[in-house]
Amino acid sequence: MKGKRHTTEDKIRILRAADGGKSIVEICKEKNISEQTFHRWKRQFGLMEVNEAKRLKELERENTELKKMLADSLLENRVLRFVNEKKL
Repeated sequence: MKGKRHTTEDKIRILRAADGGKSIVEICKEKNISEQTFHRWKRQFGLMEVNEAKRLKELERENTELKKMLADSLLENRVLRFVNEKKL
């Protein structure tokens, strides 16, 4: 059975709790995560703050949308070239 999925903001809050003075073992037991998971999150999110994580998520969403727009534009150009070749 898969465990609970934590949001990026939750992960960062858990990491900041460790910075607050509690031991990693205590935090892992409270949040029901393994120490390995904690250290993986620490490596992934490091010194990132919650507002930075929200901004990162927003930028990733925007980047995905821009990639879709570019793909649509390239497809449209390809179709127009194909139609123009047929007319000549």
